[in-house]
Order: sequence, then C-alpha cells, then structure tokens
Amino acid sequence: MDILKLADEIIEGRRIGREDDLSVFLSADLKELCEGADRIRKHFVGDHVDLCSIINGRSGRCPEDCKYCAQSAHNHTDCEIYDFLPKKQIVDLCKLNAEEGVHRFSIVTAGKALTGEEFEKAIEAYKEMNETCDIELCASMGFLTSEQLLRLKEVGVKSYHHNIETSKRNFPNICTTHTYEQKIETLKKVKAAGMYVCSGGIIGMGETWEDRLDMAVSLAEVEADSIPINALMPIKGTPLEDQERISEDDILRTIAFFRYINPKADIRLAAGRALLSNDGEVAFKSGASATITGNMLTTVACATIRKDIDMLKSMGREV
Repeated sequence: MDILKLADEIIEGRRIGREDDLSVFLSADLKELCEGADRIRKHFVGDHVDLCSIINGRSGRCPEDCKYCAQSAHNHTDCEIYDFLPKKQIVDLCKLNAEEGVHRFSIVTAGKALTGEEFEKAIEAYKEMNETCDIELCASMGFLTSEQLLRLKEVGVKSYHHNIETSKRNFPNICTTHTYEQKIETLKKVKAAGMYVCSGGIIGMGETWEDRLDMAVSLAEVEADSIPINALMPIKGTPLEDQERISEDDILRTIAFFRYINPKADIRLAAGRALLSNDGEVAFKSGASATITGNMLTTVACATIRKDIDMLKSMGREV
C-alpha cells in the first residue's frame, strides 16, 4: 500500500481499525510514513502545539507493582517519598507555568487512587488555581470514581490523564495489581463526565510492534483526545532497569502510526525526549502535536519551557 496515499485517504475521512492490515505501518518507508503523518497532523490539528506541565503532588509508596515505575513500593529505587503537597506550593508552580506560556497544568499523584483528606486537599488546590491562574487544569490521580471525576470537573478540571500503558495482551507482563480492563473502564467514566481524555502508554518495555499497534487502536476506540507517548528510560531498582533503550527510528515510527490511527488526537511527547534529536524536533515533523514541558523544579522548568517554545517557533509552530 502507498503510505502517502493512505494519509490522503485518512484526511478524506477513512479511519483505521482492527479489521485493517496494520502491518503496512511496519513495512512502510520511515521517511514517507513520517511525511504522511505530518500531513495528517497539519490537516486535523494545524500548527498549534499544546504544552502541558505537571507537579508530582504525592510521591512514592505506591502499592501497585508496575515494573517501570520508580514510585512503586514493590521496587527498590531512591524515589523521594512525601504526602500530598501544600496548596501554596502547587498554586505557585501553576502560576509560574501559566506566566511562561504553558497551556495545561496537572497534579499527578502516586498510588492506586487519591482518596479521603488528600483528595479534598486536591479539590481546594484546584479551586484556587481555577480562580487565580489563566491555564487549563488537568488531573492524574489513578482510579477515581465517577463522583470524584464530577467534583474535579466542578472545580475547573477539564482533562483527566490515565494511561493504558501498553496492549491488553502485554499488560499482565507489566502490572498484576490492577487490570487493563479497569483502566478502560476509568477512561469511559472520564468520557461520561464530559472531560478531555488523556491516555497513552510507554514503548520500549519489551513489547512487540503488534502490541504498540494494538495500543494505538485501543486508544482510537476510547476516543482519546490526547495521547502521551513515553519512551522507557530504565530506572535502577525496577525490574526493567536493564532494558535496552529504544531507538530514535522506532520512536518516530510509533509516533507516526499513532497519528495515522488517531488523526484528530494530540499526539504528545512525554518521557524519553532525550532519546530524540534536538529534544524531539524531528518528532514534531512526524505527527506529534503536543508535549509535556518543564519539570517540578521551577528554575529548571522555566529554562526548559522557554527552550521548547523557542524551538517550536523556529519550526513555524504556534505556541
């Protein structure tokens, strides 16, 4: 199949599903595949690049056994451990990100779900951010209930992040303390609450190309609005610490076919940008339309955000 012709067909309305021969994305010339993906990005998303930043609102002691994660209590890392952060610290960082030109800001918390007093603290933080910061608000707090999601929406949270991580087939190889089906159910609750669904996964964990394709199709089926693609950065003390790092070409091929399969979504660069040329410049020419920027240390975050904005503007992108 002519991969550039397929790009034009997707622009004209065709959609790729499980019934299609997905092997075309693995055999296609990488340069042409990326060119087609960029063409699709340009048509459906345009030149705007969506920037988001996060704060680690609660760290460590997570009871889940995800093999890639530094914050899992099952793994033996030097992860920092602390309870839910003070509201002022969260709000101050949100204001700083808004002033630097970031579009979205999220509190991310370790653990299966944020509950009880700590969830109430999150609600109070979001109330203040909604009232004082000119920025879209997001959340990533695990397996929340429908009621909790509605409460977040009431205080200004418009997007909820919950990665499916990998394919349904491969998921038990990565985590055994919760299921893939639980993740899909949570995404359905997010959609039902009228919130923007942000869900993606991690590549380079030993999965097959078929697993990556399956993840892309699954995210299309749940109509994900934003799809963060993380490239595994192996962490000492986790079961995946010796995993060979994924190549740049493999990351670009993955980004490109995610764009073909999810033409209207924001394909968002996340962890692993260090594995890409010039912090991912080539990825923005291969279908990516969004990125996580900055980090949790304010001075370094400012420098990173400004560097990203300068790079994107030099490419003719709108931020």
